[in-house]
Amino acid sequence: MKRILASAALSACLITPAIAQDADTVLATVNGQEITLGHLIVAQSQLPEQYQSLPDDVLLTGILEQLVQQEVVASAVRDDLSTSMQLGLENEERAYVAALTLDEVAMAEIPEEELQAEYDAQFGDVEAGTEYNASHILVETEGEAQSLIDELEGGADFATLAREHSTGPSGPNGGQLGWFNAGMMVPSFEEAVFDLEVGEASGPVETQFGWHVIILNDTRDQAAPALEEVRDQLVEGLRQARVDAYVQQLTDESDVTRAELDIDPALLRNTDLLDN
Repeated sequence: MKRILASAALSACLITPAIAQDADTVLATVNGQEITLGHLIVAQSQLPEQYQSLPDDVLLTGILEQLVQQEVVASAVRDDLSTSMQLGLENEERAYVAALTLDEVAMAEIPEEELQAEYDAQFGDVEAGTEYNASHILVETEGEAQSLIDELEGGADFATLAREHSTGPSGPNGGQLGWFNAGMMVPSFEEAVFDLEVGEASGPVETQFGWHVIILNDTRDQAAPALEEVRDQLVEGLRQARVDAYVQQLTDESDVTRAELDIDPALLRNTDLLDN
């Protein structure tokens, strides 16, 4: 496609200005197979983004030439397709029709009241929680942790001690862990944080990572997000739910029979079975 479109500008002047407006307008015939304006419109809509900005006359010439060349090749073998080709065509048709149909289902307009209802269902009962901002110093032994606590009680700066002694990845940043809420840290660490007052440092706290000295920097209320903050997330979920429901409905209404056969899964990789 890239080669065809790149050379299309040179032959664009060969196309007679179109006067028809019908998608059934025939632009070329190859061995009796018609290529219509509609074929070109569909092909154009599926082009990669980098080709969409090309001039219309270049696109028309390039796409038409591509479809002509494809038909020349396809018509030469259409009556003698291999098993692999035939099965591939069936798979492509199935996937193409299904994808476009599901895209229409998913992208249909979502009424604002439906979006509001989904927001209420997900966040309407969310109670305000608490977020914590803490720093820590991670060392290997309880004795090291206690020595650091003694230094803090003597007036040492927590961030400086963290940079000098912490073995954790937050050490170079003064031990800062940022904001977190319940469930984001290991239990013993969280329990120690929840018992602290703002500005207070903990005693030695053991986790599977080692021994920690923790200071609680601040707390804040965590309310449910506003609808606009989660609109995209909600829309995406509703679209996926639509698709799932549509597929399930069609499945329930369809006559689906799955053969109960004992098949070696390794046969899936045996392309020799496709040989004519």
